Amino acid sequence: QVQLVESGGGLVQAGDSLRLSCAASGRTLSAYQMGWFRQAPGKEREFVARIRRPGYTLHYADSVKGRFTISVDNARNTVYLQMNSLKPEDTAVYYCAADSSYSLSTDVTSVPYWGQGTQVTVSS
Repeated sequence: QVQLVESGGGLVQAGDSLRLSCAASGRTLSAYQMGWFRQAPGKEREFVARIRRPGYTLHYADSVKGRFTISVDNARNTVYLQMNSLKPEDTAVYYCAADSSYSLSTDVTSVPYWGQGTQVTVSS
């Protein structure tokens, strides 16, 4: 079983950038499909981005397309989410997610492994 720990959240201003990290332990990341979700105050948790092996196909929510980039460093067993041009509506707790099946679902109820989350707050 994999354990996921996120870091890199914080308080920034609109237009700024942040890079979130998700470090995996217990098993190598190469055995998992990985992604990011977020949950804003009073809202449901939602899909943000995922990276699918093999081929490293990337998939983004429309709300972050062109601003966020997901990547993986297999040597460091870490997944990243580079967030540029941040907006106040990006404010949320961001969660790393993993699945050992052939694909990471965008449906939160189907995701088996979660990190504890990291808070991102974007002020206007």
